[in-house]
This record gives sequence, C-alpha cells and structure tokens, in this order.
Amino acid sequence: MGKTKAARREQRSATIENPTVPVSAENFMAFFGIATADLPHVTVDSALSVPAVLAAVTFLSRTLAALPKRVKREAKDGEELVGGRIQALVDDAPNDEEGAFKFWQYFWQQVFTGGRGLAWIERSGNTVLNLWALDPNRTTISRIGGKLRYSCDGVTYDASEVIDIPFMLRHDRTLHYGPIGRAAKAIQLALAMNDYGSNFFAGGGVPPLSLEGPLPAGGDALKRAQSDIRRSIDAAKSSNDPVFPIPAGYKLNPVGFDPAKGQMVEARLFQIQEIARAWQIPPNFLQDLSKATFANVEQGDLYLVKHLIGQWAQAAEDELSLKLFGRFSNRYVEHDLDGLMRGDFLSRMNGLAQAIQTAQLTPNEARAANGRSRHSNPKANDLLIQGATVPLGTSSPSGGGNPLGADSNANGGDGNVSQ
Repeated sequence: MGKTKAARREQRSATIENPTVPVSAENFMAFFGIATADLPHVTVDSALSVPAVLAAVTFLSRTLAALPKRVKREAKDGEELVGGRIQALVDDAPNDEEGAFKFWQYFWQQVFTGGRGLAWIERSGNTVLNLWALDPNRTTISRIGGKLRYSCDGVTYDASEVIDIPFMLRHDRTLHYGPIGRAAKAIQLALAMNDYGSNFFAGGGVPPLSLEGPLPAGGDALKRAQSDIRRSIDAAKSSNDPVFPIPAGYKLNPVGFDPAKGQMVEARLFQIQEIARAWQIPPNFLQDLSKATFANVEQGDLYLVKHLIGQWAQAAEDELSLKLFGRFSNRYVEHDLDGLMRGDFLSRMNGLAQAIQTAQLTPNEARAANGRSRHSNPKANDLLIQGATVPLGTSSPSGGGNPLGADSNANGGDGNVSQ
C-alpha cells in the first residue's frame, strides 16, 4: 500500500513539471499556442533608417566634429596657444586624404552607432605625422599581459598608439556597449511601426480584411469571391470611388486596428522620446516640438552643452592629450565650446562686449574669438575697464584720484581705462 501511494506521488509530480519544456517567457507563451511578435532584426544600417536615430547620430557627430580644437600649453602667467603640426592635425587636416570635419564626423559616428571610435596615431620617432581612422568592425581589442592591444587588418597597435573613445565600457573594461545595441527594443518597435504604416498606406488606407461567406461554401467559391473583391477594391482605388460591390451573401470584416485606433501617431512620438533617452539628447534636437515651449527649448540648449556635448568633448580632450603628449606633458588639447554660440549673434556680441568692458579680453582677443583680423591700433591690445569701477574704499576718478594709475583720457574720454 505504501509503495502504491509513493508511485502515485511520483507520477503526479512528473505531470506537473515537465523538464523537457524550457521555462521562459517566450517558450511559456508558445506552449499555450501564443506566438510572440516577429519584430525586425536591428543592425546599424536598419537602425539608421529610423529618422529619430538618424537625427541623433548625425546631430551629435556633426556638432562635435565642428567644434574648434585648440592645442595649449601651461605657462607661468596662464595658458597659451601652441601652433605647429599638432594644431594642424587635430583642427585642420589629420592626414593627406581628409579634412578635420570629415575625419571627426566619421569618428563620432562610430561612437554613436556601434559604440566605439578608434584612430591610429602614425609617428616617426617622437613626431606625430598623421591620424588615421580605424574601422571598429575590423578591429579586435584584447588585453595581453595587462595591457590593451588593438589588432586591425593584421596589424597590432599598442594602446598608446590608438585614440579610443567608447560609448560605454563593459565590466572587463575591454569590450563596450553601443547605443543602438542597448536601445534595440525601442528601435525594433519604431521599425515595426514604419513597416506597418508603409503597408497600410501602400494599400490605399484599407486595413487587412477577412471575408465571411454563406455556409456551406467551398474553398473554390471563397477564392472566386476573394478575387472579385480584390478587383473591386483596386478598381475603387484607381477611380477614387470609395464604394465597391461585393458578392451577394458575403461580408467583409476588418482585421486588427487602423492607425488612429491603435494610437500610431502617439506611439511614434513616444518612440522619438525613447530614442532621445538612449542618446541623452533633448527631443527638440530630434525635431520633436510637440511639447516644446520657449522656456524648455532654451533649457534644452543649456542641457545639451553642459550635460552632453561638454562631457563628450572632455572625453576627447583627455584621450587626445594623453595619447599625443603623454601623461606628464604641459601641453593639452581643448575644445572651444564658444563655437556653439556662433548662431546666436546678439548673445555672442553682448558677451564679448562685457568681456572687453570688464578687462577679461582685449579688443583684439575679442576680434580673434569672432574670426576677425587684429586691429592695427596698439590700444587694441590693452585691457579696458569702465572708469567708474574702482576698488572699495578709494576715491572715484572724477574725484581727482585715479586708483588704477592710468590716463582716463587715453581713450578719448569714453570712460574706459586701459591697463
């Protein structure tokens, strides 16, 4: 009797849990006959067919490529610009085949698609000759003896020879994550909605239909009725006549939802926001102005510089300074983020004017920052400050004393005092 009960318990256990059926969400749904959605496979090329992804990649890569790059040196009285070969390489032409914008645009495109930008530094002794972009898809990165090695087309490079900016490193600090790979589900949904919308409108706005016929009806009769109705729909579309006949006794029923009922417009807007999150870019820079106001667009502009462009510029500056000059050099590369203000003429002019009036820039320095030639007047190299600005506790220039020790009429009595 005891053996019989044990046998029943074992049999019951076997029927409740079948070890041959994998326990996962997809297999669980398939076990009950419910197939999962067949979403399109995401690659870099297919992802770039989504307008929001294309806008994010092109906007970020072009913006960073257009930023002026300056080679500077630490000096006793501050920093100073350094000209020469390195300045020309990073800001004019990295090699004989392409200019700086083309080179850096390709570099940043690799960062914001596959997730890594690579460039080889060609040297002759200690002299940097050229910068050459490497294809990340043909480059293998490994750590040998604790040091990174980059192998591309049969050539192996040390880490000191390669400019390497990853989108996000993995836990081993060798491999990386890319934004398209991490946002694949959101991009899949966008691709599926693109395909659905294309098929829907390619069909003249007619949703998929099911044909219901009288019973009994054979397969041949249904096929003839289907052909008749298809010809009627095509004739109605070509003649712009929304009315078409169907065989007597048959009925057409729509299958699925039309785009309006499926909230396709709202879903596509949400996908833009999802893609904007993946690249951390304000939606208005992806041409989504559905929730834009004067205030939040201006804040988005500030966010872009402080929390996105400025951070990627810092990553490039660190990598370029380290690989071009070494760890302990007093030379470094810096981006000129003021270049982002060139489109706002009034704000740029007001800022430069205030910098001149508060002795932060000379007139010639302000002209150079705005792309203008230096003025021949020697006074254009002097620092100027408003004459009414005096140290606390001293008499004003109008009271007979000039605390700055300069001739207040040196500039024609305009109230500015040169230093």
